[in-house]
Amino acid sequence: MELMEGWYLYILVGLACGVFSATFGVGSGILMIPILVLAFSTQQKSAQGICLAVMVPMALVGAIRYRINPEIDVDMRLVGLLAIGGVVGALIGSWIAGRVPALLLRRMFAIVMIIAAVRMLVVKGPQPKPSDQAPAEQSQTSPSDPGRPETETGNPDST
Repeated sequence: MELMEGWYLYILVGLACGVFSATFGVGSGILMIPILVLAFSTQQKSAQGICLAVMVPMALVGAIRYRINPEIDVDMRLVGLLAIGGVVGALIGSWIAGRVPALLLRRMFAIVMIIAAVRMLVVKGPQPKPSDQAPAEQSQTSPSDPGRPETETGNPDST
């Protein structure tokens, strides 16, 4: 079997997408598909299929690393429920993608990316629970008044 020309570039793209995906907890498709289409002239539908195939081992490794981290709660019940919906959704989505013209699919993908980017820039996300904050960020409260911060002396009334 002969290596394809520029094979190392595909490895670098995979590396970048793996880091991006695991760091931000997103599908690597938001990075991999545009790179495959724009930089490597891969057809949109082929890029989507390649990306989905790459995501399986990449996501599994990333998920396992998150799961073994004692500071991160990965609720396996939610994983199972979301996986059921995700598998059915993948069957439906791949059926739809096979019937939509490639140019329309590419434009739809671009619109979804723009909407997601704008929402992330504009919409304030959920606030982290105190258990999600670093210990230095958590304010200690007075035992006598849970809503009132405790001072260094331990007395909520001293300053």
